Amino acid sequence: MSRFLLACKAVILSFFVVSAMPSVAADDVIKTVYHMSEGIPQASRAMNNIRNHLAADPKAKIVVVTHGLGIDFLLEGATNQMEQPFAGAIADLASKGVEFRVCNNTLVSRKIDASKVAMEAKVVPSGVAEVAKLQAREGFVYLRP
Repeated sequence: MSRFLLACKAVILSFFVVSAMPSVAADDVIKTVYHMSEGIPQASRAMNNIRNHLAADPKAKIVVVTHGLGIDFLLEGATNQMEQPFAGAIADLASKGVEFRVCNNTLVSRKIDASKVAMEAKVVPSGVAEVAKLQAREGFVYLRP
Protein backbone atom coordinates (compact mmCIF):
# COMPACT_ATOMS: atom_id res chain seq x y z
CA MET A 1 0.00 0.00 0.00
CA SER A 2 2.78 2.47 0.81
CA ARG A 3 4.38 1.97 -2.63
CA PHE A 4 1.04 2.77 -4.20
CA LEU A 5 0.77 6.02 -2.21
CA LEU A 6 4.34 6.99 -3.10
CA ALA A 7 3.61 6.35 -6.77
CA CYS A 8 0.45 8.48 -6.57
CA LYS A 9 2.38 11.30 -4.89
CA ALA A 10 5.05 11.13 -7.58
CA VAL A 11 2.45 11.34 -10.36
CA ILE A 12 0.71 14.30 -8.71
CA LEU A 13 4.02 16.09 -8.08
CA SER A 14 5.09 15.49 -11.69
CA PHE A 15 1.81 16.99 -12.90
CA PHE A 16 2.40 20.19 -10.92
CA VAL A 17 6.03 20.51 -12.04
CA VAL A 18 5.15 19.98 -15.72
CA SER A 19 2.13 22.29 -15.61
CA ALA A 20 4.24 25.06 -14.06
CA MET A 21 6.80 24.94 -16.87
CA PRO A 22 6.26 27.26 -19.84
CA SER A 23 5.53 25.44 -23.05
CA VAL A 24 6.26 26.45 -26.60
CA ALA A 25 4.14 24.96 -29.33
CA ALA A 26 5.81 24.27 -32.66
CA ASP A 27 4.13 27.29 -34.26
CA ASP A 28 4.68 29.73 -31.36
CA VAL A 29 7.03 32.64 -31.88
CA ILE A 30 10.10 32.46 -29.67
CA LYS A 31 11.02 35.89 -28.30
CA THR A 32 14.71 36.56 -27.65
CA VAL A 33 16.52 39.54 -26.19
CA TYR A 34 20.18 39.94 -27.16
CA HIS A 35 21.93 41.94 -24.41
CA MET A 36 24.96 43.94 -25.52
CA SER A 37 27.28 46.04 -23.38
CA GLU A 38 30.82 45.17 -24.50
CA GLY A 39 31.53 47.15 -27.68
CA ILE A 40 32.33 46.45 -31.32
CA PRO A 41 33.69 42.86 -31.08
CA GLN A 42 30.54 41.74 -29.24
CA ALA A 43 28.37 43.58 -31.79
CA SER A 44 30.09 41.79 -34.66
CA ARG A 45 29.46 38.41 -33.00
CA ALA A 46 25.87 39.37 -32.24
CA MET A 47 25.07 40.44 -35.80
CA ASN A 48 26.30 37.06 -37.06
CA ASN A 49 24.39 35.24 -34.31
CA ILE A 50 21.21 37.11 -35.16
CA ARG A 51 21.53 36.39 -38.89
CA ASN A 52 22.04 32.69 -38.10
CA HIS A 53 19.16 32.78 -35.61
CA LEU A 54 16.79 34.19 -38.21
CA ALA A 55 17.99 31.73 -40.86
CA ALA A 56 17.08 28.87 -38.51
CA ASP A 57 13.89 30.48 -37.19
CA PRO A 58 12.56 33.24 -39.50
CA LYS A 59 9.55 33.82 -37.23
CA ALA A 60 11.70 34.62 -34.16
CA LYS A 61 10.99 37.92 -32.41
CA ILE A 62 14.38 39.47 -31.63
CA VAL A 63 15.12 42.61 -29.64
CA VAL A 64 18.69 43.87 -29.22
CA VAL A 65 19.16 45.95 -26.07
CA THR A 66 22.36 47.95 -25.70
CA HIS A 67 24.03 49.99 -22.98
CA GLY A 68 27.54 51.04 -22.08
CA LEU A 69 30.01 50.26 -24.85
CA GLY A 70 27.33 48.07 -26.42
CA ILE A 71 25.72 51.11 -28.04
CA ASP A 72 28.77 51.91 -30.17
CA PHE A 73 27.75 49.88 -33.23
CA LEU A 74 24.45 51.79 -33.34
CA LEU A 75 26.13 55.17 -33.55
CA GLU A 76 26.54 57.19 -36.74
CA GLY A 77 29.52 55.99 -38.80
CA ALA A 78 30.20 52.87 -36.69
CA THR A 79 32.34 50.19 -38.34
CA ASN A 80 33.42 46.69 -37.39
CA GLN A 81 37.01 45.53 -36.88
CA MET A 82 37.46 45.29 -40.66
CA GLU A 83 36.26 48.89 -41.15
CA GLN A 84 32.94 47.73 -42.67
CA PRO A 85 29.98 49.91 -41.67
CA PHE A 86 27.30 48.41 -39.46
CA ALA A 87 24.58 50.55 -41.06
CA GLY A 88 23.71 48.08 -43.84
CA ALA A 89 23.51 45.10 -41.48
CA ILE A 90 21.37 47.06 -39.02
CA ALA A 91 18.97 48.12 -41.79
CA ASP A 92 18.79 44.56 -43.15
CA LEU A 93 18.00 43.05 -39.74
CA ALA A 94 15.50 45.81 -38.95
CA SER A 95 13.71 45.01 -42.24
CA LYS A 96 13.38 41.44 -40.93
CA GLY A 97 11.72 42.65 -37.73
CA VAL A 98 14.71 42.89 -35.40
CA GLU A 99 14.34 45.78 -32.96
CA PHE A 100 17.29 47.76 -31.61
CA ARG A 101 17.08 49.63 -28.31
CA VAL A 102 19.65 52.04 -26.88
CA CYS A 103 20.03 53.06 -23.24
CA ASN A 104 19.39 56.75 -22.64
CA ASN A 105 21.38 56.61 -19.38
CA THR A 106 24.42 55.66 -21.48
CA LEU A 107 23.79 58.46 -23.96
CA VAL A 108 23.55 61.00 -21.14
CA SER A 109 26.58 59.73 -19.20
CA ARG A 110 28.71 59.60 -22.37
CA LYS A 111 27.33 62.96 -23.60
CA ILE A 112 26.15 61.50 -26.92
CA ASP A 113 23.29 63.24 -28.67
CA ALA A 114 20.40 60.91 -29.52
CA SER A 115 20.55 62.17 -33.11
CA LYS A 116 23.80 60.16 -33.51
CA VAL A 117 21.91 56.88 -32.95
CA ALA A 118 20.95 54.80 -36.00
CA MET A 119 17.45 55.67 -37.17
CA GLU A 120 16.39 52.02 -36.78
CA ALA A 121 17.08 52.14 -33.04
CA LYS A 122 14.75 53.31 -30.31
CA VAL A 123 16.08 55.09 -27.22
CA VAL A 124 14.79 53.59 -23.95
CA PRO A 125 15.27 55.07 -20.46
CA SER A 126 17.52 52.25 -19.17
CA GLY A 127 19.09 49.34 -21.02
CA VAL A 128 19.28 47.03 -18.01
CA ALA A 129 15.71 47.85 -17.00
CA GLU A 130 14.61 47.10 -20.58
CA VAL A 131 16.29 43.67 -20.49
CA ALA A 132 14.64 42.91 -17.14
CA LYS A 133 11.22 44.00 -18.41
CA LEU A 134 11.48 41.89 -21.56
CA GLN A 135 12.43 38.83 -19.52
CA ALA A 136 10.08 39.21 -16.56
CA ARG A 137 7.00 40.73 -18.14
CA GLU A 138 7.14 39.76 -21.80
CA GLY A 139 8.63 36.23 -21.69
CA PHE A 140 11.79 36.86 -23.69
CA VAL A 141 14.67 34.38 -23.61
CA TYR A 142 17.99 36.04 -22.67
CA LEU A 143 21.11 35.73 -24.84
CA ARG A 144 24.43 37.48 -24.41
CA PRO A 145 26.67 37.02 -27.47
